[in-house]
Amino acid sequence: MIYITGDTHRDFKRIVLFCYKYNTSKDDILIILGDAGINYYGKLDNELKEQLNSLPITLFCIHGNHENRPQNISTYQQKQFLDGQVYVEEKYSSIIFAKDGETYNFGNTKVLVIGGAYSVDKHYRIAHDCNWWQDEQPSEEVKQKILDKIQTNTFDIVLTHTCPYKYIPHEVFLPGINQSTVDNSTEHFLDKVEKRLNYKKWYCGHYHTNKKIDKLEFLFEDIKEFNKQD
Repeated sequence: MIYITGDTHRDFKRIVLFCYKYNTSKDDILIILGDAGINYYGKLDNELKEQLNSLPITLFCIHGNHENRPQNISTYQQKQFLDGQVYVEEKYSSIIFAKDGETYNFGNTKVLVIGGAYSVDKHYRIAHDCNWWQDEQPSEEVKQKILDKIQTNTFDIVLTHTCPYKYIPHEVFLPGINQSTVDNSTEHFLDKVEKRLNYKKWYCGHYHTNKKIDKLEFLFEDIKEFNKQD
């Protein structure tokens, strides 16, 4: 089975409970829509990775904005998974990170993945010496490759961390954040993708809400069966 959920930010209690409640196995896949928080503290992450790797499930993580990109970490290698390239550490082989702009085949379902977003707490993290990564959003090169790809390909499902600009859920904005300082370039880019792409379903996280608009669904703490019509 394939399941999907939103941001975890290093808190995997709900996933542990889910695994044992539904008697999952390594053949089951759980998609995390960014901000898993697994690559945040460097070597201090290893204990968490050992715990997650021992769970009876395989994690398929989209890159968020509260974690380092796996390609920046020397222990990650690229390999083939579901007909696309992913990043995996040999020691923690059931923790898989998707590559931005890559295509994957989940059974008969063709999926496009686009990670990354702007951190509204960027300046706080920098001022308080917390980790922040300059490449948290997709690069212009990646964006162009995605735009080129969707001209000649069709996709059933899109998985992103943030959402197209027109779907931003303003009602969940954090108080005290000056929205004029927020970089929405990734959301505007996803608007272009959404307008040009014929798709069946779009999943995203980032905003810590569970909500459906048109064919798009935000997920946070819910764990759902992937691509189930409901």
